[in-house]
Amino acid sequence: MTKSVMFVGVGGQGTLLASRIIGNAVIAEGFDAKVSEVHGMSQRGGSVSTYVKFGEEVHSPIIDKGEADIIVAFELMEAARWVSYVKAASPTQKGGLMIINTQKLDPMPVITGAVQYNEDIINKIKGLGIDVIELNALTLAEQAGSAKTVNVVMMGALSKQLDFDVSRWETAIRECVPQKALEMNLKAFELGRN
Repeated sequence: MTKSVMFVGVGGQGTLLASRIIGNAVIAEGFDAKVSEVHGMSQRGGSVSTYVKFGEEVHSPIIDKGEADIIVAFELMEAARWVSYVKAASPTQKGGLMIINTQKLDPMPVITGAVQYNEDIINKIKGLGIDVIELNALTLAEQAGSAKTVNVVMMGALSKQLDFDVSRWETAIRECVPQKALEMNLKAFELGRN
């Protein structure tokens, strides 16, 4: 059975690093894995998504609408933007899960006043019958030592949903994070798991 995980956020939030961490963790766990980096407007703070599929044998990393088992959203508006990619519950299958950071990063249309930021995103997603885990990853990242570790806090929350040995995740973080930021990232991961 193949699992599909999407990471969605805005440029600079670390979706690419998160996809590398899970890719390393699932390979260490013995699965085949495919990772697709879809950069989007990452250089301008625009929408960014990455796809990870893993299982016994995976042929493509691409995840179409309605196929994601889990979406990890690093920002609220991005959760709303990508909700159609989560598996819908049906009589024959369980629905998908969204792990959502409650942080808001105003996109340009909000900054210019052209549109208002929707204040009720999480309740609307729950209203669609999608399971949601919400956390204030920014506060946890700051407790770990840097707001830049939001992505690894989110990886901690994700790790609780996937039945891998926790040491696989820690090893993957050690492989992907520069030495100078390693301790705070390991702390961020633990805070995300709690």
